[in-house]
Amino acid sequence: MNTCLEGEPNAQPLAPGFIGSGVAAGIKVNGKLDLALIYSEAACRAAGVFTSNLVKSAAVKISQSHLSESASFHGVVLTSGNANAATGSEGLEGARLLCRTFAEVQNCQSTQVLICQTGLIGKPFPAAIGAAGVRKAARELCASGGISAARAMMTTDTKLKIASVKTPEFSVCAMAKGAAMLAPSMATMLVVLTTDANADRALLRESLSEAMDSSFHAMVVDGCRSTNDSVIVLANGLSAAPITGAVCFNFKEAVRLVCESLARQMAADAEGGTKLLVMKVSGGRTLTDARLAARGVVSSALVKCSLAGESCYFGRVISELGASGAVFNPDNVSIRYGATLICRNGVAHPYDEGLMAQYLKNRTIEISADLGAGSAEATAYGCDLTHGYVDENMGKS
Repeated sequence: MNTCLEGEPNAQPLAPGFIGSGVAAGIKVNGKLDLALIYSEAACRAAGVFTSNLVKSAAVKISQSHLSESASFHGVVLTSGNANAATGSEGLEGARLLCRTFAEVQNCQSTQVLICQTGLIGKPFPAAIGAAGVRKAARELCASGGISAARAMMTTDTKLKIASVKTPEFSVCAMAKGAAMLAPSMATMLVVLTTDANADRALLRESLSEAMDSSFHAMVVDGCRSTNDSVIVLANGLSAAPITGAVCFNFKEAVRLVCESLARQMAADAEGGTKLLVMKVSGGRTLTDARLAARGVVSSALVKCSLAGESCYFGRVISELGASGAVFNPDNVSIRYGATLICRNGVAHPYDEGLMAQYLKNRTIEISADLGAGSAEATAYGCDLTHGYVDENMGKS
């Protein structure tokens, strides 16, 4: 596989056969890009995973409805700057208007258009402005428009989030936004994967479902869960290669790699964050235990604060492991920061404090824990907690 992950320069936001665009429609008052379109003239199969929050945005409701109504799809409308959540029937009609407008311009059915929205919750969505923006963006659709589409998705993000995998049989490309309200069971994030693979809907659903646990469900910034979380995959089938046998395995692997890269990129771009935490757990009794333990550590405000202070404190890590719900014997636990062993058999192990101080200045910090209870492994992604996060979220604008 030719992988371009972690935002590498050669990463492609759109697979062959897809075009995109991003424009400043006026949803954001600062004049920045705020509306994107992704389109395939060839009909696509699609699948999606959405927020588990009982309070769902209009876009989530509409996309879920369209996925249940239609067998084929042609594109996605994405807006940023207004979540269109807790906006009642007017919000629903606004989301439908954007889908209808895109469908009219591209000569397809409105139910063949999906929609993702992100931004502030509870504010009326400017539907007329959004519809005009769709028409504007439709005029700018092009093969190189994926980058502008990815930029138009951004809210408090500071970096583009793009990943792609190319094989002789197919490409899987993706773009995402997300910097806060990130927690297991999705995140405040929008993700669109596109592929030219000739994958049926069952394979898309299965691939996305299997990728979630090691990617977007394994990422925590602040433990909050959004109203708008959406992960959508579109397959236009332009690649003639049959997706069977080893190719089917490679397709699932490509989806997993792309999703894990995007999850890591989102955690690394967390609001106010200065450190990316990669928490690796081995020796789990079961995969569920390993995942619980890894998520428990990256969810901890105490661990996050110690990272912000560049403090090596195994006590906080082992405490969170014990509170995670994973089953293990604390007397068998070992913990490392990077390659340095700091805890052995559940108690402190001597280490070079100077070398550790230097390691903790890195942008990416890896903590690993061996639970000594089995062979299961899991990785979770998190960040530190700084005053910058509080500053970003102490108001509503």
